[in-house]
Amino acid sequence: MSNVKLAVIFYSMGGTNYQMAKWAAEAATASGAEAKVLKVQELAPESVIEGNPAWMATVEATRDVAVATSDDIEWADAILFTVPTRFGNMPSQMKQFLDIQGGLWASGKTVNKVVSAMSSAQNPHGGQEATILSLYTSMMHWGAIIVPPGYSDQTVFEAGGNPYGTSVTVDQNGKMVEDVENTVKYQVKRTIAVAEWVKQANQ
Repeated sequence: MSNVKLAVIFYSMGGTNYQMAKWAAEAATASGAEAKVLKVQELAPESVIEGNPAWMATVEATRDVAVATSDDIEWADAILFTVPTRFGNMPSQMKQFLDIQGGLWASGKTVNKVVSAMSSAQNPHGGQEATILSLYTSMMHWGAIIVPPGYSDQTVFEAGGNPYGTSVTVDQNGKMVEDVENTVKYQVKRTIAVAEWVKQANQ
């Protein structure tokens, strides 16, 4: 049984990435890993959030979810990020979380963390791949080990064929267009498997 510790760190405005994070945690637990679902700190003004019913509903739904900290990064053997795209990049909320990890990075505590990422957008070419790659760029600086799904399982093709990480299109009603639950869970299992190899090599 795995003893991998997985931090699932998300930012979600409409609930999509929160749902993907929950699927990820389910898969991790089923694989014998210890999982934490964590959100990054919201930065948007309350006045803006209150004007968007879906955004406000997500804030309420995630109110009891712990905010990710540097301690969570240090605790984790593996990290799965899931975020919506913002003009082809990660949201500023996630970017700030990464930017304040300089102390961990400087002390070498991000080296060999096993990482993977997922994303969403409102159309099939809305920047999902670029968003995932923007996360992976930071992870290269961390000295992390990036684990993309590639085309290593049929579920990747069934969910649209993104080799960088699971991505989903969200329609105007906030509903996922593609069925990505199995792809999310496969990506988690693959990430945990690599994290197990890394842990074994370091023992």
